[in-house]
This record gives sequence, structure tokens and C-alpha cells, in this order.
Amino acid sequence: MQHAVGAPLPPPQGQVPGQPGRAGHGATMNWAPHHGRPVPPGSPPSPAAPPAPSAPPAPAAPPAQPAPAPGAPGGGWNGPAPQQAPPTPHSTDITGHIQLPPGAPVALPSPPTDTAAADAGHAAHASVAVLLIGPAGAGKTSVARHWADTRRVPTAHISLDDVREWVRSGFADPQSGWNDHSEAQYRLARRTCGFAARNFLANGISCILDDAVFPDRPVVGLGGWKRHVGPGLLPIVLLPGLEIVLERNARRTGNRRLSDEEVARIHGRMAGWYGSGLPIIDNSQHDVATTVRVLDDVVARSIASPPSW
Repeated sequence: MQHAVGAPLPPPQGQVPGQPGRAGHGATMNWAPHHGRPVPPGSPPSPAAPPAPSAPPAPAAPPAQPAPAPGAPGGGWNGPAPQQAPPTPHSTDITGHIQLPPGAPVALPSPPTDTAAADAGHAAHASVAVLLIGPAGAGKTSVARHWADTRRVPTAHISLDDVREWVRSGFADPQSGWNDHSEAQYRLARRTCGFAARNFLANGISCILDDAVFPDRPVVGLGGWKRHVGPGLLPIVLLPGLEIVLERNARRTGNRRLSDEEVARIHGRMAGWYGSGLPIIDNSQHDVATTVRVLDDVVARSIASPPSW
């Protein structure tokens, strides 16, 4: 008896219908029942036959020959050999499909060729790295975030405090005492921010960093930022009056809120930036949007005539 054309093939011995075979992808190999001759796929199993009468023993079968390899003449499968994907070229400067930029120090931004072009409009299109310096409560984070949000070119805000707080277990909070461990975590966060700034600049994305850099610690402060980012970093000081700083600090929560005594001490040390040659913005009477417009103007002047630091 023969099956009609298109009839489903019977599953191999011990295989559940509808499930793929061990060969993978649902393929079924030639198989045979426990008794009788091999049955080709598509033929129903033969009914059990009654025992045959006694007969003389059959001659010994010749030794079995090894099965030909797939694709060889006479093999059971003459399909093409599976293709392997070409090896990916090894490179130390790629991550996935994104090529990492060089980690060279950031160079000074190119000043405009026309003196009249050195205005806020040019600063809005320039690729720059800005370091916004100021005491706690000066509004650095709010101004930096708004400046990055409103620029006409892609700009990233890199917050030192945010990077520092990536440390969860073992976080060294200076509020509980400034020591070598907290100092080491600050330095590590600054290096991380500097590396991120170089990568952003190498990919055509400007950035603004914020930090409470003290003028009486040049090696750790501006010197450290110059080592981490490069001479193209534009430092700008944001320094409102002490009363404004105390009021803004009082609205803070968590470990970013400092005592009034600590805020006053930091503000007093920041006064050393006067006479340093760095541009200083007093935003005591400015809201965030107005301060950002002033910052655009200061950045434009810093591009045209970079400060010496």
C-alpha cells in the first residue's frame, strides 16, 4: 500500500510528532524499526510477521564499511557544506560596532576668523569643553544642565557629584569627615569625568563639567582638570553672594546639603578666584535662563581669547 502524494511523513522511532528531531531544525534522518529491512521515510511500518520455519543459517555478512562523509559521492546528503561566518578582525579600539575615539587631550577651540563673529552665536555652535567652578549652592548643576539643554549643538552635562555617587557600597561622604579615602574617591571621579569629556569631544559632542575647585589647591584643582581633559578646557567661575549661596544650600536634601559653617568656609576660599584672570559670573540677581545667556557670552569671549591658567 502506498501513501498519497503529500501525505505527512511518520516520525522517527521514539520521536513525538510535532517536535524537532535530534538532528536539529526539525530534520528527520533515515531510520529503521527494530525488526526487518530498513523502511524508507514515508512508508508505514510493516505488520508483525509470524515466525518463519527453521532454515539453514545464512552466510556471514561482510564487514561494515564506514559511512561516506556528507557531501561525498554516494553519501546520504549531497547538499552544500554549512558556511561559517568570516572571522571578525581583531582590534583593540572597538567595542561592538562603535569605534572608540583617541584619548588625546582636548585642544583649544578654534577662534572665529572674523572679530565680529566672536559673539554668543558663535559660542552656540562651537565645540567646547567648559568647567563651571563654584561653591555649593552657587547653582552650578542647574546652570550647566540648562546650558547643555539649550545649545544648538549636541552638548553633554558631566556632573562630578553624580559620578562620585556611583560608588554605593563604601561611599566616602565628606560630611562624615574629610579623609584620604574621600579624597581618593574625588580624584577618581575627576579622572572619570575627564575621560568622558575627551570621548565626547572626540565624537563632536561638547560638554560642561561642574566642580568646586579651590584656587588655593592648584595641583588638585585646575591642574588636575588640565591633566584629565587638556588645555582646551575653558574654566569659568560661578560665584554669587554668600547670602544667596546659604539660601540655596538650605533647599538641598541628602548628602549634598552642607552646614552653614561649611558653606561659608567654602565660599570664602572661592573668593580667591578674584584677580586670578578667570572669568567670574555673579549670578546673585540672575535666574537660570539669564545666567545661561551670560555664560554664552563668557564662553564666546573665552574662545576668542582663551584665559591663561
